[in-house]
Amino acid sequence: QVHLVESGGGLVQAGGSLRLSCAASGRTSSLHGMGWFRQAPGKERKVVGAITWIGSTTYYVDSVKGRFTISRDDAKNTLYLEMNSLKPEDTAMYYCAAHRARSPSTIWTVSDEYDYWGQGTQVTVSS
Repeated sequence: QVHLVESGGGLVQAGGSLRLSCAASGRTSSLHGMGWFRQAPGKERKVVGAITWIGSTTYYVDSVKGRFTISRDDAKNTLYLEMNSLKPEDTAMYYCAAHRARSPSTIWTVSDEYDYWGQGTQVTVSS
């Protein structure tokens, strides 16, 4: 079992920055990849970005390319999401997720492909 805990959300003005963290514990050696998702009220949960365990290839949804960056610190078992130039439309609950059985060299972008989820951290961007 793997336990994920997000932190770093908050209220920020448009144009500002936040850094989200996702600390993993438990059987982290079983993980093959991780991703960040977000869900706005009344909308589906959608991928923001993802990273492969082999090669650390990253993927970003078009709306955040050039503004968000995913990184990982294996020594700390922590995944990060650096968010810059935030916009009101970035307002959502942000979740980190991890998968254990899928290819570690492939980007996975669908929520059903992930096995573990954190509780979420709220990001609110004011205009």
